Amino acid sequence: MTAAAAALGRGIRRLFTASLGALAGVAAVAAPARAHVGDVTEFPITTTAGTLPAGLTTGPDGAMWFAASGVGRIGRVTVEGRVTDFPTSSPDSFPLAITTGRDQALWFTEGTANRIGRITTSGQLTEFPVPTAGGFPTGIAPGPDGALWFTEADGNRIGRITTSGRITEYPVPTPSASPNSIAAGGDGALWFTELTGGKIGRIDGSGRITEFALPPASGFPDDIVTGPGGMWFTTSGSNSVDRIDSTGRVTGIPLPDPDSSPSGITLGPDGQVWYADQAGRIGRVEATGRITAFPVPGGADKVPFRIAAGPDHRVWFTGLLGNVIGRVQALPE
Repeated sequence: MTAAAAALGRGIRRLFTASLGALAGVAAVAAPARAHVGDVTEFPITTTAGTLPAGLTTGPDGAMWFAASGVGRIGRVTVEGRVTDFPTSSPDSFPLAITTGRDQALWFTEGTANRIGRITTSGQLTEFPVPTAGGFPTGIAPGPDGALWFTEADGNRIGRITTSGRITEYPVPTPSASPNSIAAGGDGALWFTELTGGKIGRIDGSGRITEFALPPASGFPDDIVTGPGGMWFTTSGSNSVDRIDSTGRVTGIPLPDPDSSPSGITLGPDGQVWYADQAGRIGRVEATGRITAFPVPGGADKVPFRIAAGPDHRVWFTGLLGNVIGRVQALPE
C-alpha cells in the first residue's frame, strides 16, 4: 500500500498522512448573486466524514460524481450542491478515478481492492477484479472503441475493460513506470502518464504502446487531458503545465506562482485548459499561454486535487483534504 501511495504523487502521499478528524466542520462558501469568471463556490461533503474526494466527472444525469477515496464510497453532487453517496463493497477499497462510460454508467478504479467498479445513477454496483494481482488501478477513461481503459500503477500495465466486464491487459515497456492517469486523445489513441517512469505513453486500439521521454528534471507526470495542440498534463514537483504533441515534442508553460504544485487538469467549457493547484488555486491556461489563477477559500489546506468540466458552464474540483467539492465559474454568466 505504501509503495502504491508513493507512486501516486504528493497529493496522495498527503492523503495517507492527513488526520481525518481535521476534515470536519467545513462551511460552504456562498455563490455571489451574479457569477463572474473565477468565482468559487464550495459544497461541504456532509454525508460522510473524512471522504478524501479524489477523481470526479460529469455524470449522464447532469450531476457531478466523485470518488470518495478515504471511505470507499462513490459520491454524487447536484449543481445546486446536494450531496449523496453510495458504498462500494468495502470501505477501504480506495476508489480513485471515475468517468462516464458509453453505457451511461459511472466507471471507477479501486486501487486497494484491485477492482474496476461500475455504478448506475440509481446506485446499483458491479465490480470486476483486475487479473494482475496487486495491480492497483488508478486512472480510467472511455476509449473511442466504447471500452474503458485504465492504468495499473503497481501492475505496470494498461488495462481495457468492455462494458460487459471483459478485461485485457498490456504491459508498459518501461519497468516500474507507475502508469497513473489516462485520457483519450484526438488521434484515436489513449495517452497516459508514467509517474515514476518520467514519460508520456500512447496506446492504440491494438494495444501497441509508444513512450515519449520527458526532459530531465520535469517532475513526476500526473494528470492528462486532450486540449488545443495535443495532450496537456501536469507534473508533480514542477512549476509548469505542459503540452505534448503527436511527435512527442513537449512545451512547458511556467506557472506564475513559485509555490505551485499542479495536480488535476481538464478542458473547460470555455475551450481553455484548467488545472487544480494543490497550493490552493484553480488556474486557467489560455491558448496564448496567459495564465490566470483563482484562489480557493482555505488555500492549500483544502488541497485542490482533481478537476473536471461540469454541465453548468463551470469547472468543478475536489478538495482532497478539505472534504469539499468546489466549482469555479468558467464563462461569464
